[in-house]
Amino acid sequence: MFLKTTDNSPSGYIADYKKRAPANMGLELPSPTSPREQARRLMDQKASIEAEIEAHISILKANDVTMETPLVDRDGFPRADIDIYAVRGARKRIIELRNDLKENMEEIAKKLQEVYAVPESAPSGTEGKESSEGQAQPFAKVDGVAPGSPASEAGLQREDLIVKFGSLTQRSFSSGSLQPLVNLVSANENQSIAIDVLRRQETITLSLTPRKGWGGRGLLGCHIVPYTPNS
Repeated sequence: MFLKTTDNSPSGYIADYKKRAPANMGLELPSPTSPREQARRLMDQKASIEAEIEAHISILKANDVTMETPLVDRDGFPRADIDIYAVRGARKRIIELRNDLKENMEEIAKKLQEVYAVPESAPSGTEGKESSEGQAQPFAKVDGVAPGSPASEAGLQREDLIVKFGSLTQRSFSSGSLQPLVNLVSANENQSIAIDVLRRQETITLSLTPRKGWGGRGLLGCHIVPYTPNS
């Protein structure tokens, strides 16, 4: 999935700004206990866990082994061509970190549901933005799908209009940015996401599993753009 985001704030900017900003400026900074800030911290933690996993995987690659490669020879003796101590330690740590990552991603998904299920400040007169028939309105359009990608396997097609993506609906987006969708996809790698799409006036429910290693870029392998009725 290739989505352009607008969040370029450097890490730690808010905390540093809060220290230096005059007390009488009337600025409202996010509460450290708000779901949004908790989700941000969890995402930072996710990045750190993934980086450490990659570091330990590099140890396995340096020894030309995987998580399953035998560490003994045909006679049952420890192999002399690899650093067995380092490989065993790396394997053990990778297993621990993968478990931590799974729990972390589950927590991120929960926090994002709290953040985006109902916007913090929905514009007046947009409660649900439903049609006269009560049908929810699309907020994004599939502009392209790569063959063999997770999106293709899920059944997504070009020109599909996305009505619901996991817990996200049109009310979850306060601007033209699809950042909430980006965050949700990142938090649900290798986990199924239910999505509703509008195709030729018919609503279809699909199951999409973001994942790496499918042979192309991104976790979805599709191009999703913001949608408005006149676009």
